[in-house]
Amino acid sequence: MSQTSSNTVVDAETLTARQVLGLASVDGVDWARLHGHQYSLVSKRAVVRAMLHALAFALVAGVAIPTVNPLLVVAWGCALGLSVVHAFSLDKRLRNAEMRRFNQDDVRAHAMTSANKGAVWSLGVVALATLGAQQQLSSIWIILCFLVVCSTSSRYSVPLSTIAFLAAASVGPLIVALMHSSFLLAGVIALTMLLGSLGTFEMARMRVGGRLSELAMQEKSEVVSMLLREFEEGEADWLWQVDPNRKMRSVSPRLAFAIGKQISEIEGQPFLQLISGDSWKTGQFPPSLHELAEKLKRRESFSNLTVKAVISGERRYWELSGTPMLNDSGSFIGFRGVGSDVTEKHESSEKIAYLARYDTLTQLPNRLMLTEALGGALEYSQQWRSRCAFLMIDLDRFKAVNDSLGHLVGDQMLGEVARRLKPLVDEGEVCGRLGGDEFAIVVRDATDRKRIDTLAKTVIAALSAPYHIENQVLYVGASVGSAIGPRDGTKVDEIIRNADLALYRAKDEGGGVHCEYEPSLHATAEEKRQLEFSLRTALENDEMMLHFQPVVDAKTEEVVSFEALARWNSKVHGFVSPAKFIPIAEDTRLIVPIGTWVMNEACREAATNWPEHVKVNVNVSPEQLLEPDFAGTVVRALSHSGLSANRLEIEVTESIFMRDAGVVRKALEQCLALGCSVALDDFGTGYSSLGYLRKLEFTTIKVDRMFVQGAAQDSPESLAIIRAVVAMADSLGMTTTAEGVENQEEADLIRRLGCTKIQGYHFGRPMPAADARKIFSRGALKSA
Repeated sequence: MSQTSSNTVVDAETLTARQVLGLASVDGVDWARLHGHQYSLVSKRAVVRAMLHALAFALVAGVAIPTVNPLLVVAWGCALGLSVVHAFSLDKRLRNAEMRRFNQDDVRAHAMTSANKGAVWSLGVVALATLGAQQQLSSIWIILCFLVVCSTSSRYSVPLSTIAFLAAASVGPLIVALMHSSFLLAGVIALTMLLGSLGTFEMARMRVGGRLSELAMQEKSEVVSMLLREFEEGEADWLWQVDPNRKMRSVSPRLAFAIGKQISEIEGQPFLQLISGDSWKTGQFPPSLHELAEKLKRRESFSNLTVKAVISGERRYWELSGTPMLNDSGSFIGFRGVGSDVTEKHESSEKIAYLARYDTLTQLPNRLMLTEALGGALEYSQQWRSRCAFLMIDLDRFKAVNDSLGHLVGDQMLGEVARRLKPLVDEGEVCGRLGGDEFAIVVRDATDRKRIDTLAKTVIAALSAPYHIENQVLYVGASVGSAIGPRDGTKVDEIIRNADLALYRAKDEGGGVHCEYEPSLHATAEEKRQLEFSLRTALENDEMMLHFQPVVDAKTEEVVSFEALARWNSKVHGFVSPAKFIPIAEDTRLIVPIGTWVMNEACREAATNWPEHVKVNVNVSPEQLLEPDFAGTVVRALSHSGLSANRLEIEVTESIFMRDAGVVRKALEQCLALGCSVALDDFGTGYSSLGYLRKLEFTTIKVDRMFVQGAAQDSPESLAIIRAVVAMADSLGMTTTAEGVENQEEADLIRRLGCTKIQGYHFGRPMPAADARKIFSRGALKSA
């Protein structure tokens, strides 16, 4: 493509003299293409100009020979012939000026050659007039004037050379006319030279302006041709055209290839029939084809219209643009447009849209789609004064499976959960996954309240059945919380929040149940939020305190240790039960700084105010054990307080092994290495306690109060469990502590069953540190 800028528009009237003469370039225009073309035209008339020079010389010689020495004429003729031959050879070399690197130096060289040729003519005329042909000067000028006019008309494309020849050829005759006082002839010569130069300049200006326009049009044509060629050569683009009857006309090869037929098979066929497949016979067109037909029928322009086409039995998606065509009289003659196959793009868009709305693991609708479904259900219920429902489902004990067996097994279990949920929902109900192990069901019409409870119980039963994964039988349960719209909220986020609150209540009740939302749940949640806010500053405000409950020897009833229990007396909420603030601390991980404070304060109290044989028992949360420097926390508490390591007993529950068992085991082993004791609290309330005893060498096993109370009521199962625990502890070299002993009869029973230590209200309730210091004798305990 040329270097001419398609945005450059040059008016011939604005060209400068230097630009017209070829001594300066035009901005944005290839100089060689502009002036090279002009000079290449000179070579086409070189022979004619040489013949004109020969004819003019013959006429001048015929006029001058009778009065001038013939030898002079011959000599002048030889000189003129040499200059004409030189100019002729130079003109012939310019035939490829447009193609080669033609420049301004070439323009000046050609002008100099033309001036030399004119000078030879001028000097010859002066010599002839001086040596005897004075009377024939007018005739000679007429002949020379004929030569100048012919030369000017044949060399208008090279204005600088033409003007140089004209000026050089006219100088001699003008000088002779002035020397012989032929002022009229001198004026004619001067006027001819001036008018010839101006005429040549104006013709050149028009020619250069025309050439500029020609180059601009040529470039535009090249650009259009290139774009059309690229368009036609594109792999998925084509041109299409239909007549007023919507039949194909001027079928392009690309369109024929896209349809999969020969051009002759397509020409004259209805456009819609070619792309509609079997639906042409049935009349059951896709909506997109209906839209296209309407556009063509109403003769409306359209752009980027995606239509569903059937080509050779295969579904394709085409993107079409079209505009109506009108003839010179304004009559409609059909449609013309462009099209492209966007099947891959459309399918990619569909896949992206699917991924945005469906969970990739379970293939169920994701949170976004569930939210949209719930929004639609709320609108429907408000419009028709009905009810909708949102059930939030959470798997029980799934985290234990995921942590112990790995995410691969966990993912397989989630897939199985999805397969069990799908058949449970009816038409108008949407089941999906919110994330993690949380699922949800949107019920569009919940007018039948029994349906919600029945569906929830069905879900719990289905998800609680055994799972057979990787040659293992696994068990998890499910808890369900539900909210009814618009009773429990008129907005999507309100319904979801309230169902979540109901789910929390179901989990708090032990899981495996369905709870509906109640307004009191919101009040409870708000209370928890406020408690959490205050709990974050409890240590800073010195609101935390420790109470101590004694643990006595079962035989002697001597105090062997105190269990340190955290208490919170809030400045805002007053005394807050541990049953309320401990779970909040666990959920927010505030239990870590609180647990560290308890460890430090308990060790300091025991080291400072208790006898050396009395231990302190400190409960430790799983969150604390997962801290990388838990053993360092214990070491600092012992060193700062001065308490011996053998006087500190760390109490943990079975729930510690539901997290990262390896980290927990390492932390407790480091504490045992320091000399501390480790007690397993609430033994028997889990489902694999014996396995935990095998994993770690505990010092003490604490029998849960539910077994103590059961034994006091002569429950055979509780009695058998306590005897088994005592026997197992004795064989493993561990001590046993019975919790929840509230009277002397229970104490005697526990003593007969063989427990080593006893803890309960019978020997003392949790009390402030000052009161604990007063009961280090058996008598004081008996009177407590």
